[in-house]
Order: sequence, then C-alpha cells, then structure tokens
Amino acid sequence: MDKEVKDSYEQTAKVEVRKFYVHIVVCLKWIGLALLEGVILGLIATAFAYSLKYATGLRVAHPQLIAGLPFAGLLIVFLYNKFGSDVMKGTNSVLASINSDEKMHFVMMPLIFISSIISHLFGASVGREGAALQMGASMGHTFAKALKLNENDQKIMIMTGMSAAFAALFGTPLAAAIFAMEVISVGVMYYAALVPCLVSALTAYSLAKYLGVEYAQYKLTVIPEFTPYTIGMTALMGLLFAVVAILICVAFALSERGLGRKFQNPYIKIAVAGAAVALLSLIFRDGSYNGLGTDVIANALAGKVVWYAFIMKLIFTSLSLSGGYRGGEIVPVLYIGATFGCLIGGLLGMPPAFCAALGMVAVFCGVTNSPISSILIGVEMFGGQGLWFFCLAIALSYMLSGYFGIYKSQLIIYSKYRSVYVHKMAKR
Repeated sequence: MDKEVKDSYEQTAKVEVRKFYVHIVVCLKWIGLALLEGVILGLIATAFAYSLKYATGLRVAHPQLIAGLPFAGLLIVFLYNKFGSDVMKGTNSVLASINSDEKMHFVMMPLIFISSIISHLFGASVGREGAALQMGASMGHTFAKALKLNENDQKIMIMTGMSAAFAALFGTPLAAAIFAMEVISVGVMYYAALVPCLVSALTAYSLAKYLGVEYAQYKLTVIPEFTPYTIGMTALMGLLFAVVAILICVAFALSERGLGRKFQNPYIKIAVAGAAVALLSLIFRDGSYNGLGTDVIANALAGKVVWYAFIMKLIFTSLSLSGGYRGGEIVPVLYIGATFGCLIGGLLGMPPAFCAALGMVAVFCGVTNSPISSILIGVEMFGGQGLWFFCLAIALSYMLSGYFGIYKSQLIIYSKYRSVYVHKMAKR
C-alpha cells in the first residue's frame, strides 16, 4: 500500500512539474508578444503625442483656425466613409469586439490617428485616450490575426494593445493595464490578460518617456485631515460626483440621438455641430473649452476655476463627439470632474485644489465604471496623497452612478448593489 501511495505521489508530482513548465512557456509567450506590442505602440503613441502637441500649438497660435472646424468635420466624415465606415463606432466597437466578437479592422488605427489630429487642430472639444484605446486595440487585433491566434488569445492581444497605447499617452501604466481589463465588463476582470497588459503598458510608457513625451504630474499641497467632518464632506462629494457622471452620460447620449435624428446625413450633422462649437468658441474667445483643456485642469488643481467651466466643457464636448469629431471622451471627463470638484470643494469648505483631484478620478470612475483603475490613476497622478479620501469618493461615485456609462457596448455583469448576476448593457 505504501508503494502505491508513493507511486501516486510521484506521478502527481511529475504531472504538476509538466504543468509548471507549460505555464512558464505560456508566460514567456505572452511576455514576448507584449514586449513587441509595447515597443510598436510606444512608437506610434509617441508620434501621436508629438503630432497632437504640434496641432494644439498651431491652433493656439492661430485661433482663427476654429472657423475651419465645420470643413474639417467634412474631411473626417469623408475619410471614414471612404476607408472605414465599419469603424465609426470608435471605442464602443473595441469593447464590442471583446464582448460580442465583433470584427475589428486595421484601418481603425490610421483613421483615428489622422482624424484626431484634424479635430484638435481645428478646436473640437475631444480627448486623446479614446484614440489611444482604438489604436492599441486595432494593432493588437492585427498582431493576433497575423500570428493566427485563437479567438480567446485575440481578445487578450486587443487588451494588451489598449494598455500599451493608453499608458504611452496618459503616463499611468498601472492604471492603463488594469483599465483595459476592467472596462470591458463590470464585475468581471480578464485576469488572464494581467501579465501581457502590464508588460506592454510598462514597455510603451518607458519608451515614450525616453523619447521625450511629457506627462502631467501633480503635487497636492493641501491634504485635509481625516476627520468626521472631512469624511462626511467627501461622502457628499462622492454623491455629487456620481450625479455629474450620470449627467455626462445622459448629455452625450441625448446629444448623439438628437443630432442623429435631426441630421441623418453625417456630412450635415458634423458641419452643424462644428459650426455650433466654432460659434461658441468665438463667443468665449479664450479657447478654454477647445481641445484637451489640460491648462484648465492644471488651474483647477491649483484652486482656480470659473464656476460654469464644467457646464461649458460638457456642452462643447457633447456637440463635438455627437457630431462625429474624433479623439475620445476621457480627458474631457477629467476636465469636467476637476472643474466641478474645485467649485464644489470651495462651497463645502474643503480645499478646492484637493477636491479638484477627487473630482477628476471619481467622475472618471462614474462614467467608466472602473473603480480600481480610478484609484490607480489617483496614485500615479497624485502620488497617493490623501488616498483614503480618493477611495471613498471613487467607491461612492461607482455605486451611486448606477448602470450608466459613456460606452454603450460596456457590459454590466454583476450588480453594483447586490451579489447577483445582471448581465445588461451600460445605460446612456
């Protein structure tokens, strides 16, 4: 009997050793693919970052370019109709490619690259991380097809590409790695993608930084004490940030549906939206609501903001995105969160600059339903200062924003309120 038990143990040990070797081979495979993808997307994202910087500088130096925004819109629609009408859904098509096996096309990458630069050059109120997600996903899918990977591995490659491009442009590699896994389906994370996403994000970020891409780093100078009053005020702000997140999702959806019903021809729709943004820009004159608006975010994080900034940015961005301009939603969301947080913090007797930082990450969480990524953004952008406040605001914004989201292809797998399976699409 002892010999039989010993033989059984030996056989089990051999099986486990073989499994371990297989796991090492699989791990090395994903590390190699992630390094390759990280290098290529790091280079592409670097080129995109410099192009974006040049386009923004040119627009600031020549504010009259805003008059050309409707015509720039016509060019964008022409390019998509000519070369890639199947990829006009943008980031939603990326999420759909993972959730429902919707096909992706390589043409998405050059189209979003070019159209985003055009949008920023002429003053559309759009971001850049949405473009990063689309470029990364397109390249990841292209790699997967070229290597003849199976469908499950193709999905991992798409997430790996998303992480790389997001990290190279935004400068938060840890948040980028987790965001690509977390944003797809709320309540379920694709942990099989953890190693490749992390490796590709760190590789792309390191390469882009080496090549001179600059990232925003903020130091919070005033951190409130963790007292019953500040806890209560942070909880109240978490609720308000959730309301703002819902407002963003509803505004984007209503604007998209309204313009779509009113102007079914995409050329007319984007020209009308561009003309509206151009007219508003001429009224306000200072360009605070065009492009990324990173200078306004910096002012909010210094405690300086006009009270209506978040409303105007919401209007500008809703018109730009629903019209068909390209670039993404994330930086405008950060802008809205920072300016609203700065405003409400002062009204509640909290440090406005600190509340601007809370607003950035909590509103981002509310619209993307990505709490872990939001916490990591708080750590990477603000050095982890006041982390307890960040976590509280993020958690409440996540829960109280309900099932709303800016990505209509995002799946809500598990309830935010009970331990039950719900499986529904995010509301807009």
